[in-house]
Amino acid sequence: MASKDSKDAVDLTDIVRAEHSENGNHDGDVIKQAHRTSVEAMDRNEPKEIHNPLAGIPKAQLFQDVESYAVEHHLTEVVDLLKKGALVSQSPNDIDSIEELTDDERRVLHEEKTRKWHHPRTLYYLIALNSVGAAIQGWDQTGSNGANLSFPQEFGIADSGAECEALGTCERNSWIVGAINAAPYIALCLFACWLSDPVNHYLGRRGAIFLGAIFSLIAPIGQAVSQSWGGILACRVLLGLGMGLKEVTVPVFSAENAPANIRGALVMSWQMWVAFGIMLGFSANLVVVNTGSIAWRLQLGSAFIPAVPLLLGIYFVPESARWLIKKGQHAKAYRSLCRVRNSHLQAARDLYTIHVQIEAEKALFLQRKGSKEGRSSSFFRRAIELFTIPRVRRATQASGIIMIAQQMCGLNVVAFYSSTIFVNAGFSNIVALLVSWGFGMTMFVFAIPALYTIDRWGRRNLLLSTFPNMFWTLLATGLSFYLPEGSTARIGLIAFFIFLFTAFYSPGEGPCAFVYSAEAFPLSHREIGMSFAVATNNFWAAVLSLTFPRMLRSFGATGSFGFYAAMNVVALSLIFLVLPETKERSLEELDHVFAVPTTRHASYQLFEVLPWWFRRFVLFRRVGRCPELYGSHQSRAEKEEVA
Repeated sequence: MASKDSKDAVDLTDIVRAEHSENGNHDGDVIKQAHRTSVEAMDRNEPKEIHNPLAGIPKAQLFQDVESYAVEHHLTEVVDLLKKGALVSQSPNDIDSIEELTDDERRVLHEEKTRKWHHPRTLYYLIALNSVGAAIQGWDQTGSNGANLSFPQEFGIADSGAECEALGTCERNSWIVGAINAAPYIALCLFACWLSDPVNHYLGRRGAIFLGAIFSLIAPIGQAVSQSWGGILACRVLLGLGMGLKEVTVPVFSAENAPANIRGALVMSWQMWVAFGIMLGFSANLVVVNTGSIAWRLQLGSAFIPAVPLLLGIYFVPESARWLIKKGQHAKAYRSLCRVRNSHLQAARDLYTIHVQIEAEKALFLQRKGSKEGRSSSFFRRAIELFTIPRVRRATQASGIIMIAQQMCGLNVVAFYSSTIFVNAGFSNIVALLVSWGFGMTMFVFAIPALYTIDRWGRRNLLLSTFPNMFWTLLATGLSFYLPEGSTARIGLIAFFIFLFTAFYSPGEGPCAFVYSAEAFPLSHREIGMSFAVATNNFWAAVLSLTFPRMLRSFGATGSFGFYAAMNVVALSLIFLVLPETKERSLEELDHVFAVPTTRHASYQLFEVLPWWFRRFVLFRRVGRCPELYGSHQSRAEKEEVA
């Protein structure tokens, strides 16, 4: 807990009292000033507190502000619910003492903790539909995996074998094959991610997903009918546009609709169903493998299948309430929240809480720039602010690290090129595809436990416990290539360690990367921030796709896997030092989590957490609980009551 003397600590009760003594009309300006003061700590949250912007505001004044809000946004018919919601948001841990609530309303609020998976069908339908969007991504990846075994021969660009060796074109062809595989990710990081910001701005989350689904429908069909490798390349660029719009928007759409206590589990459905899509893609590869010369066409084209239900189903889900509020459509936002919450009270509470925090964010960002309202809406200005506003910069830094780690840990080496790797290891084409299918199944099955652990154990703990195991299993995979070619032990150990590596990846880095990035940014920078995170992820996916065939030729399998094993150690170190925990915080509370300076967070991990961990788990001493970095802000009035 922060000290009482901290100059940076914010006591909202003092602010309210001072303003009240100077102005008796309670006209709502007081609460706005309190909100602005509350978020000034976002720049540098040295007290390390999670601030509630409504804490300490007298009930009469809070009600007056709610009434003004309801009149301004045409919500007068639910003003009583909004008042109750504001009281609950002000004192979330003390709902039994709020006399305005009925017994039934208290019961519903308590069930948020006792029955945390009990939510309307609409919420789960929305998440399921987003999962279909994720499955498209996985299927798109693995179609090319199987097609890599035959389409290069079809168009005379094989990068191995006697023919290219005789012509001296193996190296040139390896770059062409790499470019074809990398094309969606290059298009994604250069164009699609940045287009997603204005597309989301004008069309909303549903519109962006619908547009992405259109590209995901036509691009695979285009690949299947291509008559040259250049045609495949062009269609894969279009595929990248669709992948980018979905990859940026779907995790954000899930995060903005999910309740805080299960947000991690619901948003991680993205990665889990990407894994399911990978498995479906490998299944399709196996189904059509014996269809002769058209096998690669069917493997590339089959990815259009899941785009159909996404195109049709997106019409029936509600738009993101946070996006609607950002657009000033508060009445529509309330109706949207009513469809994904168990009661109208919960919808009213969330509506008012989001509104208050957005106003606070606006006040802070406008104050920092000394500008008039509206200036921050510029795309380029918000892009610059990813690196200039401290709170946003820390989110950018953390999401960048976790997204790069997802690519450089080595998983996508297997996802993109497993069939090629296994054939080079001595597997037949059929066996290589079967083992690749097993890789996809392992990835999906071992992602399921994260549904329960990601919100219980937290994002950091999952990452810190899985990266060391990813290091040694990937290193063991590479060393297995030293065994004699053709031996049963060589084939068995390579497959075993790849499966084991995947089993550690799936509940850790797999789901955490997109969950973390979707929740890290404030609403004002969420689209552009997620665009940056996804662009970063896919830039390194493009680098991996483009360079791995050449790396495999130059370093061999052992050197290549050894390199990516080392990258897991680098990622582990950066995650330990830089990434704050985000579990069970509302998207608005995370403003204060990311306001803690990076140097302070790294110092806390090195000099408080690490010594505690060593004494507890190496020396086996009883040392109590791990030191906490964050405290919860209490107003002085609350402290006096306790006293």
